[in-house]
Amino acid sequence: MIVNLFFNEMADALAQGDRVEIRGLCSIFVKKYGGYTGRNPKTREKVKIKPKMLQFFKVVKELKERVDG
Repeated sequence: MIVNLFFNEMADALAQGDRVEIRGLCSIFVKKYGGYTGRNPKTREKVKIKPKMLQFFKVVKELKERVDG
């Protein structure tokens, strides 16, 4: 129940555009990208790509150095 509550709160914060930071572990944030024109690699046809929001996971420096040895 506690784990579900934690992830639900984290998902709600990210959906609102907030940054989530877990001290000593990571930060998770969302970047907004505007729409653009891309290409279908099979048909080479132009395709409109809708604006989107992508999530990024960044490990804190101390953890990264510890794991890398």
